[in-house]
Amino acid sequence: MEFVKGYCLALDMTSTSVLKRHKEMGLSWDIGKGLDTFLPLSGFVPKEIVNDPHDLDLELRVGEELRQSGNTKDLCIKIPEIIEYISAMFTLNEGDLILTGTPIGASPMQKGDFMKGKMIQKGKVLMEISAFVENQ
Repeated sequence: MEFVKGYCLALDMTSTSVLKRHKEMGLSWDIGKGLDTFLPLSGFVPKEIVNDPHDLDLELRVGEELRQSGNTKDLCIKIPEIIEYISAMFTLNEGDLILTGTPIGASPMQKGDFMKGKMIQKGKVLMEISAFVENQ
């Protein structure tokens, strides 16, 4: 955990149509995650402000509808193990981001949808992010 500088929210988008088409053609399907605007990031919360990174509430609203709600205590693999696993395969450099997963409720988006995500610690909002869906 000494390598962690802070935390942020990422809206990790995927074009399922591109992903499916590329898989069927035997092509690299990761391009379906790399389209312009597909990974908006919030600002960063320094790790000193976060009491326990394994006890943060996360939520995502699309318009007024709550689509995702969860807590980092439900991560299948905890942050130190994620760092250990990744760093065994890749060189991690200062400023690199590691995405840890998403709460249940990922669902299709429509062009023009407005998303708003929150990171909450004991009822206090630590970080927010909002974005419009520009691509499908």
